[in-house]
Amino acid sequence: MYLATTGRPDAPPAPSGLRRRVPGTVLVLGTVSLVTDVSSEMVTAVLPLYLVLGLGLSPLQFGLLDGLSNGATALVRLLGGATADRGGRHKTVGGTGYALSALSRLGLLLAGGSTGWLAGAIAADRLGKGVRTAPRDALITLHSPPGELGRAFGTHRAMDTTGALLGPLAAFALLWATADAYDAVFAVSFCVGTFGVVLWLLLVPGHARVKRATARPPRALADHARPSRAPADRTRPVASTAPRARGGLFLALRSPGYRRIVLCAGLLGAATIGDSFVYLLLQRRLDFDATWFPFLPLGAAAVFLLLAVPAGRLADRLGRRGPLLYGHGALFLAYGLLLTPLPGPVVLPSVLALLGMFYAATDGVLMALIGPFLTEGRQASGLALVQTAQALARLGAAVAFGAVWTATGPETALVAALAALAAAVGCSARLLPRGTTTPSGPTAPEPSERTD
Repeated sequence: MYLATTGRPDAPPAPSGLRRRVPGTVLVLGTVSLVTDVSSEMVTAVLPLYLVLGLGLSPLQFGLLDGLSNGATALVRLLGGATADRGGRHKTVGGTGYALSALSRLGLLLAGGSTGWLAGAIAADRLGKGVRTAPRDALITLHSPPGELGRAFGTHRAMDTTGALLGPLAAFALLWATADAYDAVFAVSFCVGTFGVVLWLLLVPGHARVKRATARPPRALADHARPSRAPADRTRPVASTAPRARGGLFLALRSPGYRRIVLCAGLLGAATIGDSFVYLLLQRRLDFDATWFPFLPLGAAAVFLLLAVPAGRLADRLGRRGPLLYGHGALFLAYGLLLTPLPGPVVLPSVLALLGMFYAATDGVLMALIGPFLTEGRQASGLALVQTAQALARLGAAVAFGAVWTATGPETALVAALAALAAAVGCSARLLPRGTTTPSGPTAPEPSERTD
């Protein structure tokens, strides 16, 4: 059965002008993500320099390490999601992922110059990220009103991105203060990551969940319509009275709307070449000093931080389908700018701004779009399946783009990426559901979607 999107029928409506607060659990999860991202991005920002310049690994060796760990992350999401749904163990599984990532920093500290130990530490970090992502996002879904999922995910992503901004700054400040002592970065990163685990254990709730209606509404929240009024206490997690659906990991695929979202996530992911290639193309186009390269992600992250919450609120108000498509349109413009003869001072900030807009309009919004199609008791599995499809598609896109670049040059590869992205957006505009009807009985029919 599917999550109902109506509030408690016996509760009084909230005043129309009242601004409801973001659920406390979302703020706690955002704080944990902020702290963890400071720890993670401290390592991510300096790792290429450490491995290639410090230890002398070739770019091919570094690429293999990074590619293998990313592939493992994509696959382990499914395991993390399925395990979290068994008995509602979202906190336990998510905490395991955070702890694994924190311990990986200690592994980097103890690895020395051993490539095998370094590979194990990097893989542990990515595996931890893969394990925790779906349970964490499921907790956001369970503790947020369905009509405000966009705002909830936008708030979480904004807090997460704050950590992504602070992490590289802290890492390079440490390197400057310690005369390039990478061990100091790894040690501080381990301490910060451990603090994030402590916050998760102490503050994140366990089995509580938002109450869902058990009677089938005549028409629930439409994705393109304004959310219905909700009581002020609707965000308080209480025990669910709805029976849980039984089935395997792919139970959510019984919903036609969910299948379309999975397909579109894969199509759009297969047309996304990856940020690293965008930054490499910028560096090649503008020919700036390589020491500035690690600071490029900060520009996109700053725009993401500013726009994540407004994009989420707009998606809740006007519909989540539109921002997802327009966000990929911003990515299309970013790719196109790399082929134009415009001067560097125009191209650089424009591409970074468009990249930040892309993430603000798609990252949390995609998770919010899935929300009404998730099966009760299988939220983490449903989210993990979409995230895995998207991650594997992006991995394949990165390999394909690199191969075309090597064979024919970056310009040809970028033109091919533009064509693929245009086709993916066009197909998704046709396939993505515009609205949902959310049945809540075990024998109720599937959610209905309009695709015209």
